[in-house]
Amino acid sequence: MKILIATHNRAKLTELKKGLSNLQKKDVELVSLNTLSITRQPKETGKTFQENSLLKAQFYAHLSSLPTIADDGGLGIYILNGEPGVKSRRWKGYEGSDEELIQYTLDRLSPYRDKDRSAYLQTHITFYDPQTKKTLSESEKIEGYISNKPSGRPTEGYPFRALFIVKKSNKYYDELTEKEHEIINHRLIALKRLVEKIEKYLIE
Repeated sequence: MKILIATHNRAKLTELKKGLSNLQKKDVELVSLNTLSITRQPKETGKTFQENSLLKAQFYAHLSSLPTIADDGGLGIYILNGEPGVKSRRWKGYEGSDEELIQYTLDRLSPYRDKDRSAYLQTHITFYDPQTKKTLSESEKIEGYISNKPSGRPTEGYPFRALFIVKKSNKYYDELTEKEHEIINHRLIALKRLVEKIEKYLIE
């Protein structure tokens, strides 16, 4: 059986493959959009991460005729009423670069200090099978706050991690050790629960 991982983000693809590795032990082949030469992208018209995650999973499942896993997520800043939320990559009105988004976040929060900079990173992941119309999903969130300056070790493709300080460890997300990262990584936590659901679905 093949399952499509629907993302064009290389860093996210690597992370999703890691979180889905147990499925490969069940004779599931994980394929990417690049493998299938799919370059099209859906219009992300959802008002929530959940809606966009389902929208993307269904879009690519119907293009490929394969069961598909897609996610949507990003940064939410409480003092800004949850912005940028679903517009995380397009917060400036277009697909901003990592550097642009980091600077824009700092600019928007320049009037605020300390506790007013509380924020969260959230993800919602959806599995959709176009043959049976079966939908499975999971979500997870990490609490923290936005620093006054970026970390010295930004992760390409994840601009907000360079500003996000994890509440539990009081460390930049980008500066967590590999072990710390695996423990708190919201995408991997959600994926673990989703994989359990997919495994049950495959043996039904």
